[in-house]
Amino acid sequence: MRPPMLILHLLLLVSLSLCAHGEQMSCRPQNCTLECIRRGDPRCEYCRISADDVQISPSIPSSSPFGSCVPWPCHSFLGEETPEVCKHYVHAPRNIQIEFEANEEPTYDAITVSWNPSLYGIAFLRGFQVTLQALGGSQVLCQLFLLGTNLSLTPAHAQRVYHSDPFTHLSLDSEYVVTVMALPVPEQWDQFYQRKLFFTRTCPEKNGLEECKKDWYPRYVEVHQENRDVYVTFNLAPENFKVHQYFSSCFGGGLRNYTSIKPDFSVNKTHHTYRLQNLRAGTNYTCEIAADVVDAVRKTFIVVIKHSSEEPPTSHFTESSSLMVLLSVGILLTATAVLTFIVVYKNRLKKKTVQTKMRPEIIEHYYDKKLDEGQCVLLDRTARPPRLLICYSSNDGPAHVKVVLQLAVFLQKHMATQVHLDLWEALSIMEEGSMGWHCRRLNKCDFVLVICSQGLLQNQSEDEEPLENTALAIVSMIGEELCQAKALGRDLSKYMVATFEYSQESDIPAALRLASRYTLTKDLPLLFSHLHGVALQKPGVYLQVENISESGYCKLPAGAALQLAIQKATARFSDEPTDEEHVGIPIIS
Repeated sequence: MRPPMLILHLLLLVSLSLCAHGEQMSCRPQNCTLECIRRGDPRCEYCRISADDVQISPSIPSSSPFGSCVPWPCHSFLGEETPEVCKHYVHAPRNIQIEFEANEEPTYDAITVSWNPSLYGIAFLRGFQVTLQALGGSQVLCQLFLLGTNLSLTPAHAQRVYHSDPFTHLSLDSEYVVTVMALPVPEQWDQFYQRKLFFTRTCPEKNGLEECKKDWYPRYVEVHQENRDVYVTFNLAPENFKVHQYFSSCFGGGLRNYTSIKPDFSVNKTHHTYRLQNLRAGTNYTCEIAADVVDAVRKTFIVVIKHSSEEPPTSHFTESSSLMVLLSVGILLTATAVLTFIVVYKNRLKKKTVQTKMRPEIIEHYYDKKLDEGQCVLLDRTARPPRLLICYSSNDGPAHVKVVLQLAVFLQKHMATQVHLDLWEALSIMEEGSMGWHCRRLNKCDFVLVICSQGLLQNQSEDEEPLENTALAIVSMIGEELCQAKALGRDLSKYMVATFEYSQESDIPAALRLASRYTLTKDLPLLFSHLHGVALQKPGVYLQVENISESGYCKLPAGAALQLAIQKATARFSDEPTDEEHVGIPIIS
């Protein structure tokens, strides 16, 4: 019996060495199966669990693939053989770090997530679930990692650094949120995960300037006019781009003017000035300038050339001399009278022309003149505003309902959104019924925003039929549509959930976990971006939404009313006992 025991100890040492190899106390996922974890094989210490492994568990519905990112309870994986390992829980992981990985796809990025486990409850740690979601989008990626059942972790193991597998195919220069959750998952699991927001790298950061030359464009453009000549000065591309030629195109008055530009780099290597020719006075021109490479980004600016007030002086002496030559001495008085009339007429005509003509000037316009100060997005009033249905629970009392009402007013008045709220359509609800009205709006509206609060979860705990509880029925319907859309690969952006500062993320029902989440009023710009499809950030530019920010919305009357309603609701809920006082599971702080 001694040789097998010796082999078992050697295997245990080999498996433990996987978490100490390379970085100090660093653990990377192993290729092992869920069956290996359940058997307690010492070689299976920190294992990645695939979708195929999850599907073999009969406790997980086959209609819910692993990609749905549902935080399954511990007993779904380990509780059948060893139910005692799922009776406890640990606190949230800490020190989440994002490491960018090298990949061969120039248009996508790849990352690896690392973290430390919490010291509290580490003896009961069974694994981790890592979720990556595109902010404001529908892309959701999940990874599941389990620890061996025979491991006995001590507080010293809290210094270990655990790593995820690489997340690949991430869009460049985009914002993502990564969530790391400790397993087993308790019933009240809002305090047992950590999140981290991050941006993927830009094209120059990932691939270098040489590979991203087509993304470059002149950011500095200055236009000035001298008499009837128009000169344009712009900044040249960096020398390592090896851009030797540029082009300019102006359109106005039904004609297009094209100019090929070849700078003299021996004179100036940073800026170049060229002349716009064949432009007509009194015409508005829309001009573009770009590097003469394939698919180059173009810089747009507007030039307005007005009539020049500098006209060659008209001398009446020449005309007088001609008249004096033609006229005879005999009609000198008549010629003098005619000459006087002509001079007076020309003087009046010239004065009138000077008054009607405007001074020469050039109107320069380019949207990114001051990149560091942000940009302003102007809403298109001619387009149809998006239709938004707001769902909420009235169980939290009139203070919460007042906040929802003021939010609806602000969205409709200042965020170019057509809001549908049951408080505004009482007559239609009386005719159709509450459930019928909500169902019809769910189908017709472009977006649905669910305001999550404690009262919404109370709806789920009451012993009522679904049709008697509108809030519960609506949440169930939205949850079913989210799951169906996720399974069919459709877009999930129609549905959103939001919480105010007096609510918690644990107030979000589990059925709505796939919906995009926002915290108001901090995320008002992100909500605007979601509703109107406006990118708030792009390479080199940060767009600002007019009067819609965490500090600027309250400057508007509707924003001030919303802020006051939130303050009153916060004060009301702060006086009430929290749910933690009634929870049977002890909360470790």
